[in-house]
Amino acid sequence: MTTGIRIKDLPKNERPRERLAELGAEALRTPELIAILLRTGMKGRSAIQIAEELIHKFKSLDGLYCASLKELRSIKGVGGDKAIALKAAFTLAGRMARELKGESPLLDSPERIADYLREDNRGYEVEQFQAVLLNTRRKLIRVALISKGLLDTLLVHPREVFKHAITANASALVLVHNHPSGDPTPSEADIRTTRDLIRAGQLLKIEVLDHVILGRRTAENGRDYASLRELGFFNT
Repeated sequence: MTTGIRIKDLPKNERPRERLAELGAEALRTPELIAILLRTGMKGRSAIQIAEELIHKFKSLDGLYCASLKELRSIKGVGGDKAIALKAAFTLAGRMARELKGESPLLDSPERIADYLREDNRGYEVEQFQAVLLNTRRKLIRVALISKGLLDTLLVHPREVFKHAITANASALVLVHNHPSGDPTPSEADIRTTRDLIRAGQLLKIEVLDHVILGRRTAENGRDYASLRELGFFNT
């Protein structure tokens, strides 16, 4: 049975754990920090070398954050356990970023909605439909997960959306879901669902302010989200 190159087998100045303990985390390069998560390498390759290949393949930390478990495992030396450790670490970092933004942010525009939810939605591999519940001043009460779908479809029932809004005593809400394909352009199903929920909200006196679809920024599309209100689908 072959074993990987262990970090403790490296020269002392190449051991990221020891360097972190001695110099602090900020002194380490990104590959060294990732190598600590990987713990061990493989025959002929250290954890730092594997970390450097991860960064090279996915181009940036953002690319690593968005990578699926399958994509992470495509790197030689990254098995299931290592891929899960990386995914967990990046998810925790995203949640910490959310906490640092404050408890009750003002979410009165699609840009602010996208900024607030971007990190949590970036790594999802299937569509997830959420309701951003707001008070009368358009400040966040909480974000409710309504439904998880397949790769490009999901089912949403008005009952589930407004049950959360009524429980939270929300005066308004914004619908949000992600497109795993990266293209935030609304589908016909997205438009139909939005109009159904607008009508349900009118009956319950809970205003549906917008439906924001999160994707990825491209050269052709300068934004990584689409607002159905801005696109004219809220016009009566």
